[in-house]
Parts: sequence; C-alpha cells; structure tokens
Amino acid sequence: MSKDMQLKYGCNPNQKPSRIFCENADLPITVLNGNPGYINLLDAFNGWQLVSELKKATGMCAATSFKHVSPAGAAVGLPLDDTLKKIYWVDDLGELSELACAYARARGADRMSSYGDFIALSDCCDKSTALMIQREVSDGVIAPDYTDEALEILKSKRKGTYNIIKIDASYVPEKIERKQVFGITFEQGRNDLDINTELLSNIVTDNKEIPEDKKRDLLISLITLKYTQSNSVCYVKNGQAVGIGAGQQSRIHCTRLAGQKADNWWLRQSPQVMGLEFIDSIRRADRDNAIDVYISDEYEDVLREGEWQKIFKTKPEVFTREAKREWLDKNTGVCLGSDAFFPFGDNIERAKKSGVEYIAQPGGSIRDDNVIDTCNKYNIAMAFTGIRLFHH
Repeated sequence: MSKDMQLKYGCNPNQKPSRIFCENADLPITVLNGNPGYINLLDAFNGWQLVSELKKATGMCAATSFKHVSPAGAAVGLPLDDTLKKIYWVDDLGELSELACAYARARGADRMSSYGDFIALSDCCDKSTALMIQREVSDGVIAPDYTDEALEILKSKRKGTYNIIKIDASYVPEKIERKQVFGITFEQGRNDLDINTELLSNIVTDNKEIPEDKKRDLLISLITLKYTQSNSVCYVKNGQAVGIGAGQQSRIHCTRLAGQKADNWWLRQSPQVMGLEFIDSIRRADRDNAIDVYISDEYEDVLREGEWQKIFKTKPEVFTREAKREWLDKNTGVCLGSDAFFPFGDNIERAKKSGVEYIAQPGGSIRDDNVIDTCNKYNIAMAFTGIRLFHH
C-alpha cells in the first residue's frame, strides 16, 4: 500500500492532474486488477461504507450497485424466490450464495440505472457472486477479499481490464473530513452516526406497530439514504431497496421518482411481464429496456408494427393503465425512509400508491400534524427519527 495513487484524470478528461491520497496513513486499498478512475473510486468508497453499515445493522451480508455517487440499489442477502430469480435474470445460475442473493437484489431493483455500475460487497467475493457479476455490464467491484476462483473469473471481464479493488476492512477514517470547492476548503466532522432500531422508537402515528422485519427494512432505507445524494427518498421491501429517488430539489419529486421505480420493480413481477416472450437473440440490456418501455406510457414504442418483431416472438397485449393499477394495488408492506422531513401530506399520498405501510423520517416540519394525519388516514405507522441524513 502507498499514501497516494495517480489517476488518469478527474471527473472529466480535461481535469488533470488527478490523484487520491491519505495525508497521515497509507491508502486502505489494493488494486488487484484494472485502473479505476476518479468517479469509480468515489462510488467504491461510498458503496463500501453503505454495505459495511448494512451488515453491522442487520447481521447479514450486503451489496450495493452504485452509479454516479448514489446507489441504484442496495440489499441484504435474503434468499430469492422463483419470481425474483426470473426478473433478475439469475434463474439459470443454480444455487446462489447469500452474497450473490444480495447482489442480485441490489442490481435487480433498478436494472436500467445499474447498467455500468460499481459494486460494493460487504464480504469476501465468492465464485457464485463472481459468476453473476461476470455477465453484467459493470465498471468494477470493491470487497474486503476474493476467493481465488472469484478473482480469476472477475479478471476475465472486459478483456482483462475489469476494476477489482480489495479494501482493508479494519480501516477507520479520521474524524474530520475536508473537500475543496472553488479553491475553498470545507471541513466537517465525518457522519459516523450509528443507525439502529433505537431511531425507530418514537412512533408518532395511531398505528404503533412496526414488526421486526419492517424495522430491518427501515434501517436499510436510512442507511441507503446516508450515502445517496440529497434530497433523497428510499422505498424498501423484503431486505432490498426497490426505489431510490436521489438528488431532487423537491421532496415530493423524490417521492414520485422513487415511487415510480418501486412501481416498475413490482410491475416486472406481474403475469403480463413475466409472460413476455423475447426473441432468442436479444441482449440483456435491450431486454431490460424493452420491459421498461412496455410498462410505461410509451408502450407503443415497442408494440408498433415493425418494432415488436425485433424484440418479441409474439406481440404482447397492451398493459393497460387499469390493469397496472390493479396489480400495483397488490403490493403491500413497503417501507419508506426520507433523509429529511416531509413538509406536506402529499408525499404520504404518493407513497401509499406504492404500497407503503411503514415510514421513518426525521420529523420537524411545521406541517408535521398534516403529515401524521395523512398517515393515520391510511393506518400507516411512522417513526420520527430526529436525525437528518443529507449527503453532498
């Protein structure tokens, strides 16, 4: 290890010179393969913090799929049922390890956003996980270690240039962090807030019951938000983020964006989508894109004459708005976290449409009463955490 690492360039090719370095210690990483860039490393270090905290909070191995310094997905390693295996395109991989299940969930939540991701894994990368990563379009991976088999598999990606980073899991950064903007140095205490179930104890709604598995999901949402560009909102179900709305100036736009992603995740499990018959030669990315368009209001783009034949063996029926709403109404038990308070009840109204029944948010708005009343209208249980999780 060394104290610095020269990079090809910064965020953009014109931004030179570029490097990363530690002032008072060696870098905690070893590049085992490839030549990671500036944005790769931003994703890697943020992703590593996220999965490390998920494992600490839940006791389960975790994975995240990062793009442009925000997670596209994050999950713990709960087993996959047959439906999830199919919509994540892993039903042909045989038995999956717990870590592989975590990455399948993280990658599969929003496959459009995860295309070309940087992966972070909480545990030693095994063969099962490496085989899954091998077939996806990805820029690199960071993990505390790799089995010999996994390392050889990953080294074969991208003609031998795939970025593989090993991080020292015992590394603890300094308490004070700095960055420069416009030649001016900003300094603050590192956000080392411990996110645990104590933050969920102040339940302010009439419904006071949050089951243990929902508390786990709320913790996943909050930890994910801690490393998501603000404003941000995160929907979680069954151990995985299913919709992340990042970097929006308006809270309601966060809620809508993340809610639409959560809806798309659920719609992909519908009989209409599960029954789509794709031509044998279609690429994985094109298949994902076709599904995304098919379940959107622009469905004619893939169903018009001369187009559907390039994608499907038989022309699918239109997935009508009424049919989609009927399927979406079957989604229940969704958890929602917000990195800052909800200013109005409209956020709750939108969240309810995506099956949200449990919420964790800081509280502190002058309209808290309106937000609580809206939750009570739908019997939603909401905890005020008292903590904000802005990340910039």
